[in-house]
Amino acid sequence: MSTPSQRPELSFWQIWNMCFGFIGIQFGFALQNANVSRIFQTLGAQIDDLPILWVAAPLTGLLVQPIVGYFSDKTWNRLGRRRPYFLVGAIATSASLFFMPHSPTLWIAAGMLWIMDASINISMEPFRAFVGDMLPQKQRTLGFVMQAFFIGVGSVVASCLPWLMANVIGISNTAAPGVVPDSVIWSFTLGGLAVLLAVGWTIIRTREYSPEQLAEYNEAEGQLSPEHSAAIKPASYYKKSGLAWFAIGALGAAVVAVFSLHAELYILAACSTGFGVLQLIAASLQHRGATGHGLYQITHDFFHMPRTMIQLALVQFFSWFALFSMWIYITPAVTSHHYGALDTNGELYNQGADWTGVLLGSYNGYAMLAAFIIPVMARKLGQKLTHCINLLLGALGFVSFLWVKDPAWLLASMVGVGFAWASIISLPYAMLSCALPGHKMGVYMGIFNFFIVIPQILAASVLGLMVSTIFKGNSIYALLLGGACFTIAALATLRVTLPATEAPLRTSPT
Repeated sequence: MSTPSQRPELSFWQIWNMCFGFIGIQFGFALQNANVSRIFQTLGAQIDDLPILWVAAPLTGLLVQPIVGYFSDKTWNRLGRRRPYFLVGAIATSASLFFMPHSPTLWIAAGMLWIMDASINISMEPFRAFVGDMLPQKQRTLGFVMQAFFIGVGSVVASCLPWLMANVIGISNTAAPGVVPDSVIWSFTLGGLAVLLAVGWTIIRTREYSPEQLAEYNEAEGQLSPEHSAAIKPASYYKKSGLAWFAIGALGAAVVAVFSLHAELYILAACSTGFGVLQLIAASLQHRGATGHGLYQITHDFFHMPRTMIQLALVQFFSWFALFSMWIYITPAVTSHHYGALDTNGELYNQGADWTGVLLGSYNGYAMLAAFIIPVMARKLGQKLTHCINLLLGALGFVSFLWVKDPAWLLASMVGVGFAWASIISLPYAMLSCALPGHKMGVYMGIFNFFIVIPQILAASVLGLMVSTIFKGNSIYALLLGGACFTIAALATLRVTLPATEAPLRTSPT
């Protein structure tokens, strides 16, 4: 019997081509992050409304990514395994980018954010699993760092587009009240084209391994789940846990209603209730022997995660809470704290909003630089210590917003944020990918997204309450809170068990 062969190493340009589509994906993501709060405020949203309007984005990722991951693990057609999802997501993202700045009302804009984020997630999740499919274990750090590089390239250009349109091309960055400026409209139009072209390049220039080849490579590299797996959780466990989570959610909703608390807290109650319902459905499916159902499979895999994944989940939770606090509040923080602008239709506010786009572009520019430095750091210091250091640099960058007065010097603050960002979107995935069974790379990468999405939902639920009550409307303190969260994530990184010492994975019953 022949010995299974391992994945062949790919050349630099092959890895380049397979990661190039992330430029397009990040065009959409960066335009969304830098300009959606601006569009919402232009259409009449108050600063306290921003978190609840933004909740569409994480909720969409929570639902879409594990589903897309599950189905992409099982897909094989003329385009391959992951590339069909690249194509569908790219087309939908482009369409939503074209329409978003033309939204006539606030609630239509909020709905477009939901559609846009769902579309981005359809393409983004398979790109993460794509690295695990195509690259041998020793090249995966390079693959994820290459994605980080392209994320930086796309973000720099996309985040700066409104500023470039206004200050270089001369397109107006102001408009009548309730109307999105032409500089933003043109930026979203160009972004939609960039998504199609970049993702199309990866689809055309990359070929995927067949299911038979992947099975052989996974066996050779030890990424098949072992037969001697730990006991599967019984249906009674899901039933008891589901009832508990359902009761907590229902009680929470009742408390919010009785005491007239902030409406955003209903989101947390709804998530708890929904998690309970999911487990009750899983219990019913297992009791009926329908363990091959996709919903049960996703639930099972969530409750049987590898230890490395559980440990990295805590790191991701605090890292992404910090990032989401920046994405929601950096525009109002900079325009109010550094420009002293409160009128969202005024010239000074729009100057501050444009400069915010430059800042968001700059941290992605620094992330491009970090993409070259992080592999060197990881070889010298190890992945864990490297990630810890980068997260602490991000914390320092956030905290400095409080005492830096000149907006121009905020470019220096974004250096630390850029290194943290490049590390967050590469090293946790590099550490995780070798601990996952190859035939479930997609669904586990989708489940890992829970720990990106859950802190975002929490941020959208409580940040508005914190800013309005604890911080007395001073949104700059939301960035200070983000710095504290980065620090916690950095310390949690040091406790991660690397995949080399990972305990055996638990398998699905089917």
